[in-house]
Amino acid sequence: MTTAPTAPTLIDFPFSPRGDRLPPEIEQLRATPVTRVRTIAGDEAWLVSSYELCRQVLEDPRFSLKDTSAPGVPRQYALTIPPEVVNNMGNITGAGLRKAVLKAINPKAGGLTEWMTDHAAQLVDGILSYGPPADLRGQFASPYAEHLHCHILGIPRDDAPLLASSLDIAFMNSACPITGARLNWDRDIAYMTGRLNDPAADGLMAELAALRDDPDYAHLTDEMLATVGVTMFGAGVISTMGALTMAVFTLLQNPDLWEQLCAEPGKIAAAVDELLRVNLSIADGLPRLAMEDIQLGDTQIKKGELVLVLVEAANTDESVFPDPHTIDIDRPNAAAHLSFGYGGHYCPAVPLGKKHIEIAIEALTTRMPSLHLAVPVDQLVWRTRFMKRIPERLPVAW
Repeated sequence: MTTAPTAPTLIDFPFSPRGDRLPPEIEQLRATPVTRVRTIAGDEAWLVSSYELCRQVLEDPRFSLKDTSAPGVPRQYALTIPPEVVNNMGNITGAGLRKAVLKAINPKAGGLTEWMTDHAAQLVDGILSYGPPADLRGQFASPYAEHLHCHILGIPRDDAPLLASSLDIAFMNSACPITGARLNWDRDIAYMTGRLNDPAADGLMAELAALRDDPDYAHLTDEMLATVGVTMFGAGVISTMGALTMAVFTLLQNPDLWEQLCAEPGKIAAAVDELLRVNLSIADGLPRLAMEDIQLGDTQIKKGELVLVLVEAANTDESVFPDPHTIDIDRPNAAAHLSFGYGGHYCPAVPLGKKHIEIAIEALTTRMPSLHLAVPVDQLVWRTRFMKRIPERLPVAW
């Protein structure tokens, strides 16, 4: 009697939520840069981990982002937002709103850089007044990101906690739908609709409201306009907060680099891309759905299969970044990282995100040069089943 061959065991993805070290699975994947994995949702997917192939997936239009939300397709995890807003920048472009959004997030426009500089200084003042130890995420990174997006959208800063409270659920990785996600979404859409109807509103929400009087934008509904506000706040806050928290955490784990930036503030801007390259804030894979059969390296991807781009693996690919685990703030090609994506879905907020980190690091190194972790790194609690790797608190002293 012959025994039927057993199916190979699938790797469970995502990997560790800890942000203090690269998951060990990364190096194991180097020999097989296109690997079959099982997602949180229980579906199978292809995990892509080499820089070359990750870029190929991100720039090839046959790998679709918007179709990852279609009914019945394999998923990384259950959706926590309506399917139609998964491809948010595509929706914004399709609705004719891209110009208004890009103007609002341009750090060179409307005194935005000066505002960020002043607000970072105010938050540092508050931490110094509070005294050590302080929670650098809760008292600096989170409010800095939240207040920035309130400023851009024209939302009262006092309303930030209301909107931010939705994000703990909105960015969860769950195997099944979460009841609270829809409740939060409906509440936040109602809030943003109210901002559209507020004659005293300013910022991007006021610009969007004004479009309702323009016949060229007659196709836009209040819900579509409110969706721009909700998604900009949510994605913007989570991304900037996560990237900044992890950039500062990286520096605190490398005191020599922190001291170098304290002594040479002129290097901070150049250091940001290297800090983004080694940044582990992205805790999942960038999803794409194959729209036809496609050859990816040595692997044939079938139409309808889910492909996940593993950014942290691409950013530590030795063939592109020599000695990839060494943080070199003078690395000549640091900006080639994929932390903001690539191709048609390259994040349009890159200049804002980089300036946001640069200003924050300059404020901290200038005012708090002796900053250090106040607890052993092994005592940090990393959020689990979340789209971003973040410590629940980042206790620091100085």
